[in-house]
Amino acid sequence: MKVSKLFFKTLRQDPSGEASLNAKLLIRAGFVDKLGAGIYSYLPLGLKVIQKIQNIVREEMNKIDGQEVLMPGLSPKENWEKTGRWEVPEMYKILGEDYGLNWSHEEIITPLAKKFLNSEKDFPKCIYQIQTKYRNEPRAKSGLLRGREFIMKDLYSFHLNQEDLDNYYEKVKEAYLKVYERCGLKDYTYFGLATGGAFTKGYSHEFQTITDAGEDIIYICEKCKLALNKEVKQDKCPDCGGDIFEEKKSIEVGNIFKLGSKYSEAFDFKINDKNIIMGCYGLGISRLLGSIVEVFNDEKGIIFPKEIAPYDIYLIDIKNQKESEQVYEALKYKGFDVLFDDRDKAPGEKFSDADLIGIPIRIVVSEKTLKEDSVEVKKRGEDKVELVKLKDITKFLENC
Repeated sequence: MKVSKLFFKTLRQDPSGEASLNAKLLIRAGFVDKLGAGIYSYLPLGLKVIQKIQNIVREEMNKIDGQEVLMPGLSPKENWEKTGRWEVPEMYKILGEDYGLNWSHEEIITPLAKKFLNSEKDFPKCIYQIQTKYRNEPRAKSGLLRGREFIMKDLYSFHLNQEDLDNYYEKVKEAYLKVYERCGLKDYTYFGLATGGAFTKGYSHEFQTITDAGEDIIYICEKCKLALNKEVKQDKCPDCGGDIFEEKKSIEVGNIFKLGSKYSEAFDFKINDKNIIMGCYGLGISRLLGSIVEVFNDEKGIIFPKEIAPYDIYLIDIKNQKESEQVYEALKYKGFDVLFDDRDKAPGEKFSDADLIGIPIRIVVSEKTLKEDSVEVKKRGEDKVELVKLKDITKFLENC
């Protein structure tokens, strides 16, 4: 993609009215546009990152036998009345208050599964979706971290007994940790204990990413690294018995629940007179993007992890070098995804945009580099600049 054709615009100053770093950087870099509090449009750069995160999530969910569906964002009142959740403050009510915009999907997936899972041989089943959800969020002030409209992956599993749920629950936990690892957050994300909230009376589990921008407080056991949400802080770690904790600020990037039979009872979902046992597993796609930006940045802009960056390379042309076009085409031919800054702009502006957008590798083609039959290569977030021969550039990039 050539920058001259890209649907975006960068800003030199922070947008007014934004307190969160993720919103400031994503708006300034042309990834998103704010329509209202907690409501954003994803521009081409932002959508590419969202799609890469979605693909990682799909791959990991498919590995644990998840099957993807797409459920409605709109549902009738009677489904929610059966579970007693119609009056929760999260629900947007529309069409004469006979319908609601879904902020979760237990009330939709449970009767749907009941239609198709009719005998013991149909179990277990694991169904997920990636979809836009709506939540009447009174504190929509943290950019993508707390939205009124947001993109989420929710997985639901159906089991004949508790043991089967327990076994699958562990598989989901490991799959989630793999997602965060692939998104660059392995060293920042902890698995921890939390309350069940509106989903279950028992405890749930969260995945918390450490950052000073976090709205949550967690206590990390120094012995086994289990994280305890402040709402369930105990004197001793429930896993290992350790009593030394490190307090950290964090962002919740996922949560998983053992629902038991709460929803199957509400919809009379039984096999051989026994209620189906359920689990649900949520992962905020758009929230994950915001969290990644909160973790990976410097004073110049975003620093995207390689696997989710919108492009592999930011190619800068200086003074309309015809060779820049040749380098662009050669890199694309070799399979690299390249954003080519071909604009008639000052070099300093191009360098600033490259840093702000945060693509992992910057390549510069100029009269100076061409005299050496080379290009200038620099990794985002590092100071080292290397001259690489044109004939060696593909091999060099493959080893980056």
